Amino acid sequence: MTDRANPPEADDRLEEGDQPVPLLEMRNITKRFPGVVANEDVSFDLHAGEVHTLLGENGAGKSTLMKVLFGLYRPDEGEIRLRGEPVEIASPTDAIEQRIGMVHQHFMLVPTLTVAENVALGLTSSRGPLTDLDAVSARMGEIADRYGLSVDPSVEVWKLSVGERQRVEIIKALYRDAEVLVLDEPTAVLTPQEVDDLFVVLRQMTEAGRGLVFISHKLREVMDLSDRITVLRNGRVTGSTVPAETSRQQLAEMMVGREVNLAPDKPPVDTGAARLVLRNVSVIGDRGTLAVNGVDLDVAGGEILGVAGVSGNGQRELAETVAGLRPAEAGSTVELDGTDITAANPATTRSAGLSYVPEERMRDGAIGEFEVRENLLLVNHRNRSFLRGGLFDNERIRQHCQRLVDAFAVKTPTLDTPTSSLSGGNIQKLIMARELDSDPTVLLAAQPTRGVDIGAAEYIHSQLIDLRGRGVAVLVISEDLDEVLALADRIAVMYEGRIVTVVDRADATREGLGLAMAGAASDAE
Repeated sequence: MTDRANPPEADDRLEEGDQPVPLLEMRNITKRFPGVVANEDVSFDLHAGEVHTLLGENGAGKSTLMKVLFGLYRPDEGEIRLRGEPVEIASPTDAIEQRIGMVHQHFMLVPTLTVAENVALGLTSSRGPLTDLDAVSARMGEIADRYGLSVDPSVEVWKLSVGERQRVEIIKALYRDAEVLVLDEPTAVLTPQEVDDLFVVLRQMTEAGRGLVFISHKLREVMDLSDRITVLRNGRVTGSTVPAETSRQQLAEMMVGREVNLAPDKPPVDTGAARLVLRNVSVIGDRGTLAVNGVDLDVAGGEILGVAGVSGNGQRELAETVAGLRPAEAGSTVELDGTDITAANPATTRSAGLSYVPEERMRDGAIGEFEVRENLLLVNHRNRSFLRGGLFDNERIRQHCQRLVDAFAVKTPTLDTPTSSLSGGNIQKLIMARELDSDPTVLLAAQPTRGVDIGAAEYIHSQLIDLRGRGVAVLVISEDLDEVLALADRIAVMYEGRIVTVVDRADATREGLGLAMAGAASDAE
């Protein structure tokens, strides 16, 4: 195995005490926003040839620290050194010139441009003022083949699923041959087997002298990939460790500052009749082709049915159809408690008892410019209990919203804070608070904890299990196999628009589900 302290392309210069000079040093970084100290005196380093993982809850300061590195924010205090020399990184262009790449949690893509055009943005073309998209596409193909991250270069980004957009971000960074690569939740769209393959490639990158900053909420992956782990909490470093000296449970407790239940308790529940019934559901996707093909599913009251699959296999279109956001093809049937909602609009589906947590929280779940309290009222602003004399009763509304914020531990300075300024996990908790407060009979949750920290995920999972105990039918669509295995009573695997297997949780294995997700098997046992 390659010596990670001295990889083939590492800088041979030594610091005092004969220690290798870090490829990257962030010294005493402080970054303040109005009313918030996002990073306080944070120091972080990265050596050539290693994977250094950054862990922390949403709002702990991980993304802010990395945005400082990538030139999206300027630090109020502290300095950045690359290869032992202080550098000023005033913009992403500066970062890219310094061979720093970043795959962002919230994508930095232009929706109206194609994949190839997005990858080429900001790069010098071999054709002068004209973009050589053929050359870009060819190079993308090489990267896609090597990393197993295929995506059509000619497709407009707005037509892609969330997972496909994440693949574009990964390809963008790899295309620029980054020496320091920041990976923020890079495995969300991969099967377990694909994660293993990606980790092999990432190790090849470190052995070539690159340094990787890995940000993930999947503690299993953190333990498998990391050379070092640094934990942030409330904007400060709370500890550093290595996998050999810690455990998933200890890491979770370092992140949250308290004991965390990584395996949610699921008491036995007597299931009732099917509350959500799908028969022969077929749906046309954004590309004009069949995205969902003849899906049959039943979800009983008191049951959590998990739908697993790699992003882009029809899960988003299926969820939007059930929620009344996308029409189904002729011959499809969607019933909720015996009521046909196949052609219903979102208001009608809600009236029938459906609550919906969409996978794209900032596109479909919340309005960024709206205040926290406004987003909490989006689906029930017609509730007469919020009116007095025909006008909104602002005091009662504030009391209601504050109760939800407190109950779901949404971290926000005030109820009047623009929702876009909250961290991703807190926006997700806000949406969950609103949807669960609607007292649903059926809950459809798509990617309920994507990008959410371990503490927030623990709470969201407990709420889903509580709904199950109250006889609600819960349909969870998730690309996180750990999440599906932890929550579901039954697991359905979706591949190329079809349900290829449905298996009881007790009979499911990670390997079998992974093969079914890849289309290599129809039996997850």
